[in-house]
Amino acid sequence: MDQDTKFIVLVLGLPVAGLVYCGLIIALMISQPFVRANSLWFGFLFFLIPFTIAAVTWIRASAKAYRN
Repeated sequence: MDQDTKFIVLVLGLPVAGLVYCGLIIALMISQPFVRANSLWFGFLFFLIPFTIAAVTWIRASAKAYRN
């Protein structure tokens, strides 16, 4: 992938993926009584997933920049 394609994916794909993720969370909270009953735990899980992805991406990019 060239730089322009990466930038387009970042600018357009990331917000769309975020909206889909939020829609999935809302749909899950509305439709599943177990998730609604344990909303604190599932809320933490829904927070932890994107945070972990962002942290791993940041650490890998930092390690790659440090090696160069």
